Amino acid sequence: MPKGGKKDKQTGGKAAAGSKAALKPEADGPVDEATRPLKHHPPANPPPTQVNKIKYALPNLRKDKGSRGSSRFRVSDKRELQKLPALKDAAPSEREDLFVQKLRQCCVIFDFLSDPLSDLKWKEIKRAALNELVDYVTHQRGVLTELIYPEAVEMFAKNTFRTLPPPSNPLGAEFDPEEDEPTLEAAWPHLQLVYEFFLRFLESPDFQPNTAKKYIDAKFVLHLLELFDTEDPRERDFLKTTLHRIYGKFLGLRAYIRKQINNIFYSFIYETERHNGVAELLEILGSIINGFALPLKEEHKAFLLRVLIPLHKVKSLSLYHPQLAYCVVQFLEKDSSLTGPVVRGLLKFWPKTHSPKEVMFLNELEEILDVIEPSEFIKVMDPLFRRLARCVSSPHFQVAERALYYWNNEYITSLINDNSEKVLPIMFAALYKNSKSHWNKTIHGLIYNALKLLMEMNQKLFDECTTRYKAEKETEHQKDVERQQAWQKMIEMAADNPQMALFNGVRGIDDDKHRSVAAAASSAVDDEDDEMVEPLQLKEIVTLTKPEKKPGVDLLRRKSFLPGDYKAKETLDKYQPAVDHLSMAPEK
Repeated sequence: MPKGGKKDKQTGGKAAAGSKAALKPEADGPVDEATRPLKHHPPANPPPTQVNKIKYALPNLRKDKGSRGSSRFRVSDKRELQKLPALKDAAPSEREDLFVQKLRQCCVIFDFLSDPLSDLKWKEIKRAALNELVDYVTHQRGVLTELIYPEAVEMFAKNTFRTLPPPSNPLGAEFDPEEDEPTLEAAWPHLQLVYEFFLRFLESPDFQPNTAKKYIDAKFVLHLLELFDTEDPRERDFLKTTLHRIYGKFLGLRAYIRKQINNIFYSFIYETERHNGVAELLEILGSIINGFALPLKEEHKAFLLRVLIPLHKVKSLSLYHPQLAYCVVQFLEKDSSLTGPVVRGLLKFWPKTHSPKEVMFLNELEEILDVIEPSEFIKVMDPLFRRLARCVSSPHFQVAERALYYWNNEYITSLINDNSEKVLPIMFAALYKNSKSHWNKTIHGLIYNALKLLMEMNQKLFDECTTRYKAEKETEHQKDVERQQAWQKMIEMAADNPQMALFNGVRGIDDDKHRSVAAAASSAVDDEDDEMVEPLQLKEIVTLTKPEKKPGVDLLRRKSFLPGDYKAKETLDKYQPAVDHLSMAPEK
């Protein structure tokens, strides 16, 4: 499911003006269940994490080697490799031994960072061997014997498991995926082939989980999860698919994998607020949640309320929000009784001063309302529409616009119609006031549309709300008049006080002193300016203080002009993900 542009993300692609014909419910009663619009069901697969998120043009500059944060591998001492015969040319009885030899040959680690041009001949031998192994495992059958499993796992571990470098952006600086290019792994020419081989190894029809579980254990999974914090999105894409396949094939590791992912999220939420692989981990969980058996276990419900909901409060929510929203909606599809705690949790973490984040919350809330049961809607509609009323009154037009698009959703308007006696009094004041006072003309049209729908739902109640609103405004106006009259009366009483003349005399002397001192200082400054320089004109001052625009550079494109690695964007554009989407068979 591809992502839209920046504006589309904020306003919600499906909520474009006029994209849906607004429902016009009958005014004589609630919507019948047989004629109620159908609930929207979320897609079967979680939204894939976008590999290349850079949208702004980068300056044509290269980072120097010292600033690159690529991993430093433990380079092998003996790197001289000898080219071995091709597997397809070997006799069937010799292929197993030759397969093992090539796997061990691929365990040799080369230096791609400090000296990329070293050992080019042997690097090419390893690359050719990895390509041959990928092709051999993909197309041949009966080649995964018991002797191959430890060698294959050892080769993968030696090439990938490592200590990740510190983050390239300064501590505390928020990573902006639309501007900041990620640090790419220098050893990717070999790493990619290693990941491809291991993925084909796991997906092979000959793969036996009972044999492999001796080598792919909890320690192996823990090392694999540590790699999710790498900055290279290509590696995270392969890690995501690899972990997903391990989760599907090793039933004994499922609980452990979920527990360790929980620990990563706990650390991310309450300690560091920094992790590069949150979107990928949520994408895996979205596929896992989709296969949960019913009724849901208490462990899964606790994960929703203690992990997924608090993930909304992290400042970098935009990096993983589509995957997070999918996970939340999947839970509500499985168990509608969780709707109340989820909605109250969202309202608890609702952003107060971050408008783009508020738009994301509104997008997710509409997805929740698309699958909500009418009985659950009644439980949350009071706090929910009080929040929507504040959103409609927001001076940020995108927040107000996104909230008003709820009235273009047929299912939501049918729920409002069933509960118009509760919803209309909550929303009326905000809609009526902003229909005239909001600064944006588009908001006026959307508010008129919402008011028209509410009036058609319950004309009598609408008239009562109008009368009540005008009466409240008249009462407020009368209180303001009385308050002004009270102040005026107090001023008149003070003027009649005999001591008022003495107070005015003292204040007048002080005011005269202040004025004389200020006039003397101003005169001295003017005399000095006349003697030394000619006065500058306003136009000249503006010219002097206005920053010069660099030729050929658009100052509005990027927030900074730090040197960027333009090769990173080109590399990510060419990268093809390992799989289109993750899918998981239902649990038994």
